[in-house]
Amino acid sequence: MNGFAEFFDMTFFWLIMLFVFVIIEALTVHIVSIWFALGSLCSVIASALGAQIWIQAIIFIVVSAAAIILTGPLVKKFILPKKTPTNFEQIIGQTAVVSESISNTDAAGAVKINGMEWTARSEDGKPIAEGCEVTVIRIEGVKAIVAAK
Repeated sequence: MNGFAEFFDMTFFWLIMLFVFVIIEALTVHIVSIWFALGSLCSVIASALGAQIWIQAIIFIVVSAAAIILTGPLVKKFILPKKTPTNFEQIIGQTAVVSESISNTDAAGAVKINGMEWTARSEDGKPIAEGCEVTVIRIEGVKAIVAAK
């Protein structure tokens, strides 16, 4: 293959790759291909300057990998949504006060956690008297599973 045809083919190839990665990025909600678009852009420049094909490929790989490594933590920190704990995740491990005596055999009992009333059951199956302090062990459905302190 002569030099001009090789130059045109590879430059065109990298331009197509750049276009494809930019389109993919534009069509997705998450950041998935911007790093590869940057690698393609650098390879377009390398091709236009007459670099050999293997050098263009190495530039694509190195620039894309470096972009992922260097910007990945920033993307996670600033762009990706932060997980907000749900109500039940926040109350596990907290202290609650028994507002209605807990009896697993009678399917009765309630605790007050952060001002909210929760149906409660004893973890070990033993009754717990009203007014006692308990620790929330886990949530099963709409019931707080608690242990006496």
